[in-house]
Amino acid sequence: MVTAVGGYAGGVYLRSGRQGLLRMAVVTGLPVPLFRPWWRMATGRPYPVAESYRSGQSVHLPDAEAAMRRFPQLMAGLPFPFASMYEPVTSGAERFGVLMVLRTATPGVPVGPVDRERLRRAADRLAGELAELTAAGDPVVWDGDPLAVEQPAAGGGAREAVERLAQAVLSVDRQGRIGYVNAAAEQLLGTDGPQLRGRVLWEALPWLGHPAYEDHFRAVFMSTEPVHFPARRGRRMPAQWVSVDLYPGPDGVTVTIGATETPSYATASMARPGGDLGSPADRASALYRPVALAIALTEAVTARQVSAVVTEELLPAFGGRQLAIYLLDERHLHLAWETGFPKGFLDRFDGVGLDVRLPGVETLTSGRPLFFESMEHLAAAYPGIQLDAHVGARAFLPLIASGRPVGSCILGFDAPRGFSPEVRTVLTALAGLIAQALERARRYDSEAALARGLQSALLPHRLPVHEQVETVGRYLPGTQGMDVGGDWYDVVETGGGRLALVIGDVQGHGVAAAATMGQLRSSVRAFALIGSTPDQVMRGTNQLLIDLDPGQFASCCYVVLDPASGSAEAVRAGHPQPLLRHPDGRTEVLDLAGGVVLGIDPDASYPVTELHLATGSVLALYTDGLVEKPGADIDTGVERLRAGLAAARPGPLTETADRLVSEAGNSADRPDDIALLLASRTGLDRHPPPVNRNGGLRDRPGTA
Repeated sequence: MVTAVGGYAGGVYLRSGRQGLLRMAVVTGLPVPLFRPWWRMATGRPYPVAESYRSGQSVHLPDAEAAMRRFPQLMAGLPFPFASMYEPVTSGAERFGVLMVLRTATPGVPVGPVDRERLRRAADRLAGELAELTAAGDPVVWDGDPLAVEQPAAGGGAREAVERLAQAVLSVDRQGRIGYVNAAAEQLLGTDGPQLRGRVLWEALPWLGHPAYEDHFRAVFMSTEPVHFPARRGRRMPAQWVSVDLYPGPDGVTVTIGATETPSYATASMARPGGDLGSPADRASALYRPVALAIALTEAVTARQVSAVVTEELLPAFGGRQLAIYLLDERHLHLAWETGFPKGFLDRFDGVGLDVRLPGVETLTSGRPLFFESMEHLAAAYPGIQLDAHVGARAFLPLIASGRPVGSCILGFDAPRGFSPEVRTVLTALAGLIAQALERARRYDSEAALARGLQSALLPHRLPVHEQVETVGRYLPGTQGMDVGGDWYDVVETGGGRLALVIGDVQGHGVAAAATMGQLRSSVRAFALIGSTPDQVMRGTNQLLIDLDPGQFASCCYVVLDPASGSAEAVRAGHPQPLLRHPDGRTEVLDLAGGVVLGIDPDASYPVTELHLATGSVLALYTDGLVEKPGADIDTGVERLRAGLAAARPGPLTETADRLVSEAGNSADRPDDIALLLASRTGLDRHPPPVNRNGGLRDRPGTA
């Protein structure tokens, strides 16, 4: 079956005695022990074997790019250039397992129909035989280790030519067993050929079995590309280093080993034998890191906050020192965050297009993470690339959220290091979490910008100019959450020369609150312009909000002022009490009768309170964001605002407004937005005002 579809390795996964678990049953063309992490496959995992079994459909991956797009976790653990095919083994409604074939990658060229049909027929034949076993009462389950099926041995070679080489040459089959050893290998390795032949390479030469080299052997058996790496022989000091070259073929791998100088770098696990990157402590830490980062990312709202979380959580966990995050915008990558790089170094890469050959670009366009164990490896892969250091290691991670490219992430390390399959898998998974968080942040930024635009358009750009009344408005967005809320103020010129002073606060933040605020502001203006009394304005707006049913409520304070006489009528719907500063500086918190907030009770009533504003007095309407602080009593905030208004020196009303909001405006932790409206009478009283013992207030019931 493997040969028929042009493959060099393959196998069969069968169902096991444990529900939801497949086990590798038969393998050919691969050293079975090297692939122990993939012996068991849960059917719910995002791997092509599990997908084919679950869906009952074929899975064909012509190259690593296609595999990375569909199954990033597979490529994180096996980041090699290979193609693969998966065919479910089914008979009617019964599912037995999956046939798997590895073959040479064909970038951009899909698997042809002939090979698809050949693999399907092979799966059907196998399914038929397994169905016969089942019918005979023999349950088809596999609970043991996989069996290795040997491939036919290749024909003889030009041994005389190889014997003349001073370099050690060994030939191993697809199971890793040594079949041929030249004379130079016996001399260099200090072992006779007969003692090596028939043994597995990394068992015959234990120093090649170090975990730091496992990924190199997996790469050469999984793909058709040569692999080269330095290796340390034994534990003796001084260290003895050799160069190892692996050349794969359909029937095996040619291994050459030669003396070499001590490399300019060596990963910790290579330099210190036994320092396994996949140790139990490292694996336990690997399980913790995604959880810790995921928890922290749930609290990050903006792109800067996401980047800060990655800096605080990801870099220390892996010993990194440099981080850069690029975000995709109109087919160009723009630098969004950096730390640890020389100042200005990354500016040259800001705004690069997706057609530029750079690792940060290619990791996104291919969907594959790129790992470079040393700066030498990076320079060799990208000749001419400008480097910020000559010593270190780099990881380039694609940021892809639900199939949508978001950007790329660069991790930098001060010293060369290896990237084990566990580390690669964890980093790839974390990149997915980061991409999701950045995508949420981008949506947040878009919605916040829309909300700010809505609020800016809906708030008055200028207030009416009146010769007897000066008005000043101020608005500050919050510093947390969606930033923009539903606070608003307005001044409306009604009939008879009177002015309506309005302030309100819609529950919540964001686009919905801003939109509801716009509807309420329009409603209040409409009722005011047709001459409605204050209680009619409030009751009509209340009914409108109930009819609209946006799932929000709002508070509001509405004051109608006669500029000539200073007499006023006020209604309040669950809103903070206004402040009144008298001409002599005495400032009081008014005691306006009020009703419930708007949008709750269709039968709510809003009693009207009469009051008088003497010439030189200042009326302050505000929202709760100006007087509320987390953990503090709102009455304390109201008293602070009253004292601030009382202490205001004579001068422009704009300066008074700026001073009142300055303390809140300078706070970096402001959970709510703020609206303030000040109104001051500048004309003389035309008629003597009605005064009573309540500081200039007189209540009367609302009228319909």
